[in-house]
Amino acid sequence: MKTELSKERALYLKEKRNKKIAVNVSRALLLVVLLGVWELLAHLGVIDVFLMSKPSQIAVTLYDLFASGNMLTHVLTTLYETVAGFLIATFLGTIIALALWWSETLRKVLEPYIVVLNSLPKIALGPIIIVWFGAGTKSIIFMAVIITIIVTVITMLNGFTETEKGKLLLMRSLGASKMQTLVKLVIPSSIPTFISCLKINVGMAWIGSIMGEYLVSKQGIGYLIVYGGQVFRLDLVMASTIVLCALAGFMYAIVALIEKRLVNKR
Repeated sequence: MKTELSKERALYLKEKRNKKIAVNVSRALLLVVLLGVWELLAHLGVIDVFLMSKPSQIAVTLYDLFASGNMLTHVLTTLYETVAGFLIATFLGTIIALALWWSETLRKVLEPYIVVLNSLPKIALGPIIIVWFGAGTKSIIFMAVIITIIVTVITMLNGFTETEKGKLLLMRSLGASKMQTLVKLVIPSSIPTFISCLKINVGMAWIGSIMGEYLVSKQGIGYLIVYGGQVFRLDLVMASTIVLCALAGFMYAIVALIEKRLVNKR
């Protein structure tokens, strides 16, 4: 009986592995087909290369940027700004959410302001941020923080307040203090929400840093995109966008790895 079950398990794992391989191959083929069609249309003159560029031209631009060392400088600059904004906003946002969960009165007082700040277009604060922090890295990091922190507060507060009522009542009936309830129940039950928040924050932090570089920067991927648009070098714009997508995907993969580790520990 055990041997038969192990065979079924092995078959299941094999099918799962084959399905995963098929999905990955399909993704790669889809990308190759899209790039091939794009290149062909550009070669046939169906699309304007000046406006749309083409994969081969973008590849040459990427090679030149990395070979000269310029792209590495821009990548490290934007990566530093994004990671700094991501970490600061996630930490502060979670702390604020904990404070709002702890005090219902504070939550009711601040809730309207949080809603207003969340709906406010952060780009409108650009001139103020530049005056406060100057035209440099600090302004860009602050832009990433203000875009990410409100989302963190709202997401984590929802996670804290959605803890099962039955379990909360059980903790109270057992005489647990509010701190014990927070540490033993609320925070552990909010780990899936925290992981989801990290995934959201990856995108928000990149939006913030690139938006900040649009406003004030002398280097960075956002600077390359703006510069490429100003001089009508669409190959530079698209090459920078590809690098940006790769970096965002890498950062998201790190969060996914953290999620996997946490799930395995639970």
